[in-house]
Amino acid sequence: MLASAEIGHKISKQAYTRKEPALRNALLNAQFDLSQTRFGPVLIILSGVQAAGRGETANKLTEWMDPRHIRVVAFGPRTPEEAERPPAWRYWRALPPKGKIGIFLNAWYNEAMHARTRGKIDDDRLHSHVQSIRQHEQMLTDEGAVLLKFWIHLSKAEQKERLKALEDDPRTRWRVTRDDWDAYRIYNRSHALWEHLLRETSSGDAPWYVVEGADERYRNLTVGKILLDAMQSVVKARPAAGNAPAKRAVTPTPPSVLDNVKLIRDLDLSKKLSSTEYKRDLEKYQGKLAKLSRHKRFANHSLVLAFEGSDAAGKGGAIRRVTGALDARQYVTVPVAVPTEEERAQPYLWRFWRHVPSLGGITIFDRSWYGRVLVERVEGFCTVDEWMRSYDEINQFEEQLTAGDAIVVKFWLQISKAEQLRRFNAREHTAFKRFKITPEDWRNRKKWNQYEAAVCDMVDRTSTEIAPWTLVEAEDKSYARIKILRTIVDRLERALRS
Repeated sequence: MLASAEIGHKISKQAYTRKEPALRNALLNAQFDLSQTRFGPVLIILSGVQAAGRGETANKLTEWMDPRHIRVVAFGPRTPEEAERPPAWRYWRALPPKGKIGIFLNAWYNEAMHARTRGKIDDDRLHSHVQSIRQHEQMLTDEGAVLLKFWIHLSKAEQKERLKALEDDPRTRWRVTRDDWDAYRIYNRSHALWEHLLRETSSGDAPWYVVEGADERYRNLTVGKILLDAMQSVVKARPAAGNAPAKRAVTPTPPSVLDNVKLIRDLDLSKKLSSTEYKRDLEKYQGKLAKLSRHKRFANHSLVLAFEGSDAAGKGGAIRRVTGALDARQYVTVPVAVPTEEERAQPYLWRFWRHVPSLGGITIFDRSWYGRVLVERVEGFCTVDEWMRSYDEINQFEEQLTAGDAIVVKFWLQISKAEQLRRFNAREHTAFKRFKITPEDWRNRKKWNQYEAAVCDMVDRTSTEIAPWTLVEAEDKSYARIKILRTIVDRLERALRS
């Protein structure tokens, strides 16, 4: 793959002067059309050999197009803020919205290559990184992103020549660092690794384009032409797809969950706690939670709590009993509702990645990323393909959280249909609770069986060893609150002992 770039492509100054204005005009027009359709986004990954001209190419693209609609991010060593969160967090935070263009210099590839060439990870860990990269890129393209990956290549002799030329010029001397010369010294050792990474991560939806970097005119025109073709294809193809009737999310229950409705129906909803037991256990477990969340070892972890459940099952009251044991400076509660326009312009999981806590922090989600396989599935707000692939995306998301030392605790609060009706009626006739009941709650109630099947499917497909579901019998609010507190305490104690 890399050998094909070592051909010596060059473009004369006269040819460049002739072609560059037309390409620039076409790029500007395509960029405007992309911004109007709000498709995409287009994400450009510029990676390659040190000193091959990645930065110059990024600068040229922003010069040719409207820089207000382009975001260029050069990923270097992790900042303290980034180091306290899962590795993928900084890439999610930098994603451009639909209709925009993002340029990532190096991104996730540089980290993997740097770690392997310097012996910080072995081949098994590298393979794990490659699998994560493939999954992440597949998720992006499934969500509609256009991913353009460019490997800007130089031979070893060309790299040395370019580094010397940059060093000899007082205006560019500052751009050559010790890391650049270190990369030159391990060029031969790195070459096989580059080949492996490009081969393993080039897919039909996100192929690699290997571009020779020795001649800047050739490099810039080649990248610009590929970008132009991609933007024009998006603008031309998407309206036709947008006119096609969307597949409804409501389909017959998949065979795998026909028996799993027992997960919900077999819960013993008669479980109760007396007032005396509740007061005793509330003090006990809130006290333990307070100590654990302030323990010195917790500074090396974070806590992510996800609360889901039937409407009126008592999520809000349970969350208040949890936060009652915590320092208000340590946690944030995120109520998840209908996505905003900003959130609609991003991949589905973006709105949750942005709230991932730093080490020592706690994020409590009042409803969560499971909305796609629950309300969006049942109400037909997404296609079958979208909610079906979300199971894998969610499992990968939670795996990345735990790999970043987060403790993920997930609760489903269940009540009976009769108890829900009683609570709905009580809310309607209680002045300070009327805001808690909406017409949407009554509509959802009519689809009780469909939600029941979706919940069981969700638990079946996403309850993992690292992030298991806890099903909470919530008919008695006191019992539910104590079970939730006890579960959080147990998970924290196990994590802090290891």
